[in-house]
Amino acid sequence: MQQITNGGSNRKYFRADGFIHVEGTNRDENHAFITMAKHFKSQGLNVPEVYRVSEDEMQYDIEDLGNDILFDLITNGRTTGHFSQEEIDLLRATMRALAHFQIKGDQGMDYSVCFPQPEFNRRSVMWDLNYWKYSFLKATGVEFQEDRLEDDFETMTDRLLQAPIRAFMYRDCQSRNIMIHNGQPYFIDFQGGRKGPVYYDVASFLWQAKANLSNELRDELIDVYLNELKHYISVDSTAFRTTLKHFVLFRTLQVLGAYGFRGYFEKKTHFLESVPFAINNLKQLLECKDGWMAHDYPYLTEVIRHLIAHFESSQPVTTAANGRLTVRVFSFSYKKGLPEDISGNGGGFVFDCRAIHNPGRYDEYKQLTGKDQPVIDFIERNGDMKPFMEAAYQMVDASVKKYLERGFTSLMVSFGCTGGQHRSVYGAEQMAKHLRENFDVDVIVTHKEREE
Repeated sequence: MQQITNGGSNRKYFRADGFIHVEGTNRDENHAFITMAKHFKSQGLNVPEVYRVSEDEMQYDIEDLGNDILFDLITNGRTTGHFSQEEIDLLRATMRALAHFQIKGDQGMDYSVCFPQPEFNRRSVMWDLNYWKYSFLKATGVEFQEDRLEDDFETMTDRLLQAPIRAFMYRDCQSRNIMIHNGQPYFIDFQGGRKGPVYYDVASFLWQAKANLSNELRDELIDVYLNELKHYISVDSTAFRTTLKHFVLFRTLQVLGAYGFRGYFEKKTHFLESVPFAINNLKQLLECKDGWMAHDYPYLTEVIRHLIAHFESSQPVTTAANGRLTVRVFSFSYKKGLPEDISGNGGGFVFDCRAIHNPGRYDEYKQLTGKDQPVIDFIERNGDMKPFMEAAYQMVDASVKKYLERGFTSLMVSFGCTGGQHRSVYGAEQMAKHLRENFDVDVIVTHKEREE
């Protein structure tokens, strides 16, 4: 079996012949996934089939759905803002599938197995709002009056809990958790689901930070979703959209809390690269002509205005506030486009690794990355990478020295290859190691095709 990159999860995934082997770290979470997956399958829904489960439920085998993640399949639209008809068709199919998943998944579901909560309730709403307040808002340094903010939190909680349409709430409905298998959307990583309002998943999917959907496309996809939902229940489209706005605001705050916790506190700084996209979503909500945010949440709206102003006037969140030089090192796939430079400087060094012999051509390396020792050994045995990296070091070192002399705070260095998995990952890791060993700078490494 060969280990598969697992993104932000603590679970370990291994690809075997015809199935995926999973090693979990939390028995209750594993039990939730296994039980839900079997229930969804019995309802005829598109989820991976569970084949085998260990007696203690700490390991299990599931169907291998392949490698086609929706997030990757809509890369052109996400990066350019112009979605092809093929990409739009995939998004439309996903919205139709989501409506079925929520309603049919709810039928006969034993919500007592859900982890960590069986339903979307007051406690879970306040957890998420305070997650944003403590893990993100306070970390930015924006000042606020806690009691006034809590008043608006209470108002929001009441409104969200009054949402009329409740079914299975996926909770982490985003394009990275949707596989395209045999031309159809399949849902994965639903173990955090619970009984709750369907609006939450629509907001999560259509306002995903890096999805980059236009308001026009969102409106079209909401219509697609509602047309499917109407096969099951009566829906007032206008009322649905009014309620949805509140869930978009709530979900945006929740994901900012997650980005803040992962970035500021766990030091997984690549999560901070999604912050500008989420801040832009907040800005769009503020710009709604009906002024609903200021009417319903006056103090929260004031705080958000200060927050947006903070990000528009200050250094990017990935640049050290103490004036130190931060070097952001990326690996990427040329097929999926160059990494974005959110510092506003227009980018930096880009090194093309495609002339280096590709370990990805060989079966034993296909599921590994440039961080794995067998791939490292292959690349270093080949002999071409050493002079390539030495030339890269020489050029980058010269700029780092000048940047330090002139007090610059941001430099970007990127390594690209065909798939963004082997040679570019190796190059980025080696460059980061070299810089840390030779300069007093902050180094942030992001493997664009491997991480959130």
